[in-house]
Amino acid sequence: MDGTRAFALLDGIGDTPAVRAWTRTAARRLARAAAVHADAEAGLRAERARYAADPARADHDHDLPSAAAVVAVHVPGGLLSVAWSGDARAYLLLDGRLRLLTDDHNARRACDGDRNLITACLGGGDDDQETERLWGHPAVEAVRGPARPACLLLASDGAYEPPEDAGHDLADFLTGELHDAAERLVEDAVRYAHALPTAPADNATALVTRL
Repeated sequence: MDGTRAFALLDGIGDTPAVRAWTRTAARRLARAAAVHADAEAGLRAERARYAADPARADHDHDLPSAAAVVAVHVPGGLLSVAWSGDARAYLLLDGRLRLLTDDHNARRACDGDRNLITACLGGGDDDQETERLWGHPAVEAVRGPARPACLLLASDGAYEPPEDAGHDLADFLTGELHDAAERLVEDAVRYAHALPTAPADNATALVTRL
């Protein structure tokens, strides 16, 4: 009603039909929760707590679906809030400059380890304190700032890693129509992944919108 918009991107862990179905549903739930709270962090924490309350997820060896998640909420004339758990990223193209808003939750950040080992996610059971103890960052992080006209990019690691590994600037993809920009980034990410042995093919998902 007030123009508040929420955007969520999830990167499911695993490639089974069950994981894909869960991830799509979880993304819709996360976007809805963030919009209701009018704040990305509040929405992500609410959804993360809801999944963590499932007794079946108390066992760290559970095989229930989970996903890296990033969510953004834009309140016109107010704030842009971004929250994440995992290594899905948010970028803001503002005044011609692309700025990374998130810090990856993976072992590369935590201990210079494997970037494909994520250290937090939606669907995980560890709280902020336990994740901080294990990996040096909370389970959920967030940033907020003034809501200014800009281009917002949300991307899975399969979408941002191959172009970056190939030395390409992601800002170069954010031109023209929004759908075309996202499609171009994803298609190029898949092509780069096949060409670079250091970046094996992965789920490549991108969301591009204007604020």
